[in-house]
Amino acid sequence: MPPPGHSTGERRPRAMVIDLAWRDLGPGLRALSGPDGAPLTRTVKLIVLPLIVRPAHHPELAGDFLEAAAAAHLDGLIRGSGPRLVATAQWFTLLKKARRALGVVAGNPQDLYFQRCYELAVEHGAPGAGADVTAKAVVEDVAGTTGGRTVEALKSHFADTARRSLLAAELATAWENRPPAADARAAVAPAAEVLDACGTPAGTAADSPAYAAMVEADHGGLFGRALWAAPQGVWEADGRPLPDHLGLSARPVPQRPEVGRGASTATLPAPLDRTLFERLFAVLQSSSRRDELPAVPELVTRETGRSCAPLGLYDKSLRVAVVLGGRLAAGLDPLGTAPRAAGATAAHRAVNSRWQREAWVLRARRTTVSPRPDPDGGTLDALAQDLRTPWAAYMRRLWVRLHGRDVHDAPLKDLASAWAVLDGVARSVMMDHRAKVRSALRDLAAGAEAAAVSAGDSAMVPAATSTATPGVGPALAVEGSEA
Repeated sequence: MPPPGHSTGERRPRAMVIDLAWRDLGPGLRALSGPDGAPLTRTVKLIVLPLIVRPAHHPELAGDFLEAAAAAHLDGLIRGSGPRLVATAQWFTLLKKARRALGVVAGNPQDLYFQRCYELAVEHGAPGAGADVTAKAVVEDVAGTTGGRTVEALKSHFADTARRSLLAAELATAWENRPPAADARAAVAPAAEVLDACGTPAGTAADSPAYAAMVEADHGGLFGRALWAAPQGVWEADGRPLPDHLGLSARPVPQRPEVGRGASTATLPAPLDRTLFERLFAVLQSSSRRDELPAVPELVTRETGRSCAPLGLYDKSLRVAVVLGGRLAAGLDPLGTAPRAAGATAAHRAVNSRWQREAWVLRARRTTVSPRPDPDGGTLDALAQDLRTPWAAYMRRLWVRLHGRDVHDAPLKDLASAWAVLDGVARSVMMDHRAKVRSALRDLAAGAEAAAVSAGDSAMVPAATSTATPGVGPALAVEGSEA
């Protein structure tokens, strides 16, 4: 049977099928869900797809859009896993409690524990007697596999004054010895041809001579070198020039990285403005495969050179992905208000059409396009800005993913791999925006309801306290006060 409310012949987005089935499983999944009740991005990435859907075993579920029978199959898999997912959420809550008790702060708990919690749910079901001991053992075991590749070890490494002085000197030397600037327009020129082969109904071919040529000629390196010289007018949207770095720096020209000695995920600057410490802090906080990283001293040595390389990346294929991402980001149009651009590629059409057909959030988007959607500023103003400048969030997230791959020595060997990253970042940004819009509308609705209740209570007070006119009941008195 197809999921409720949908015709049997309709192709459906896989993400929507997962979302609807997930919400129907009830409040027991709160620990694995966002504020709007949808599964977290990491929940889908680490639990739902690899452990429940298993596209390798169910190839009919591997695509972004599913036929009716496949959608019904996926819906059944999610719903059938309900009790196990509830147990997973309970184990995750327990592991976070054990983590706090043990004073463990390194790493993202979702990255570190989600899959382990699912394994515990499969093996034990819901937490029972002795679960606290099991949770503590798991947290200690995970912490032990990092081999000292932790934020604490990084802080200790940077605490040595002599070492910090040496790192500052190495950064200065590496920055001084950078290659000369290059022509930005020549660097980005082939991007349109490559993107036109992405996101097509036939899929993205792995074998792309144009992509291979861009990597071989290091077009990403050329673009990164051009940013050091502050080029003008590389990108534009709606006929308006965009910053050449597309938000990768808050400065007109990226500056030499500083050593740094502290960081917070809430206050990390733009990618190319981050200190050496901040770049490695982000890697150690988010990586679920820290055991595959070099030891901290070698990690720092490599990052010292990488931070002074074009675009802050070593690998040529990852630098080309920045160029392709920049070309894609400059044409993002979530609101569908931009005139049809002659330079739009198949990749732009695929991403923009997906974003624009989010019909259930269309009303919220229309709310945010007025010059002043929120008279007092705040949430809607921020959302409006996000929608007008989608390239900023896209490029920031893309760089973070590419930097993580660079640290792990994971190049993008072909165009299909590159497109998977580019498209995945677009989906991630869209899902974040979706959650923000829904949360904002929910808060506004709650505020309006509270105001209405308050107004109603105020209106009732005079009727309740005034001296009633003979022959006039309370209801008529209230009507008179409102008039």
